[in-house]
Amino acid sequence: MNSILQAEPIGKVVVGVDTHKYVHTAVVVDVVGGAQGTISVSTDRGGYGQLDAWAAQFGQVLGFGAEGTGSYGAGLASWLRRHGRKVVEVNRPDRRVRRQRGKSDPIDAENAARAVLAGTATATPKSAEGTVEMIRHTKIARDTAVKSRTQAMVTLKALIVTVPDELREQLQGLPKMTLIDRCAGLRPGPVTSVLASAKRSLRSLARRWPDLDEEIKDHDRLLSELTTQQAPELVDAFGIGADNAAEVLVVVGDNPERIRSQAAFAKLAGVCPVPASSGKTDRHRLNRGGHRQLNSALYRVVIVRMRFHQPAIDYVARRTSEGKTKKEIIRCLKRYLAREIYQMVKARTEPASSA
Repeated sequence: MNSILQAEPIGKVVVGVDTHKYVHTAVVVDVVGGAQGTISVSTDRGGYGQLDAWAAQFGQVLGFGAEGTGSYGAGLASWLRRHGRKVVEVNRPDRRVRRQRGKSDPIDAENAARAVLAGTATATPKSAEGTVEMIRHTKIARDTAVKSRTQAMVTLKALIVTVPDELREQLQGLPKMTLIDRCAGLRPGPVTSVLASAKRSLRSLARRWPDLDEEIKDHDRLLSELTTQQAPELVDAFGIGADNAAEVLVVVGDNPERIRSQAAFAKLAGVCPVPASSGKTDRHRLNRGGHRQLNSALYRVVIVRMRFHQPAIDYVARRTSEGKTKKEIIRCLKRYLAREIYQMVKARTEPASSA
């Protein structure tokens, strides 16, 4: 793999940054691998400016390699990008490297710089400055609300099992919405008995569920608007819809050009086949890497298409007659779906890139 710094003369440097919540630690390394200096700065705009000015003292800065550009390093990556600096996303060091060299913030920052120098770190971080970032925020709020709604219902039904008999006999076996309405209308009165405290707790849980349900519907409406605005052809594709489209867009980011090919997208989604051949055996196995939420979204779309999409139904029948298992067929369909989605995403970015 070629490094962005290959054959550069001395006098040019790269900066590695170990990011944290309150303090970032940076190390400057020249193009022949010599560490030139270390600094720690605060995680605000003043600290980012201080880091940039400090790094410029050592020569021409060719790039910043930063860990955690999607979390603690998001603010730094955004600031550097807006000020014309090249930012490279660096993975956490391998455990074997940490056992050999030890663990500290300057060591991690130096490892980040050396990963850029060696060309092992080349990924462009997501810009997180457009509609897709708005989708990500909304989806996080929606997903947590869905979990809370489910937890409220599970807790409500579990509590009914242990309440006094006269109350349990009234509530057991009721349909979900009837149960919520019945519990929400309970009148506990003064909490002076076990029965009263049970009614109060059941009423609290039951009234929480509709509030969360309304919140989820509000998030769904906004997600539908944002995803349709960002990628209408992706939302309209068979079996995808707004929720799965949102998952795809969040992984791709506001700058999808950073994903260089459909094979790279398939690897990111964990749907590219992995060679598992040995001797006379020539086969591939399921890829268990990649972004698991995106992989799960592709799986849901494939399952829908296998049931209701005629081309997918015909494909399943043909591959089954060839001796393929259901798991192998799903793997193949996920790979085809990844190619289809990448073409949609690529088509969306072509006009902007040609301009």
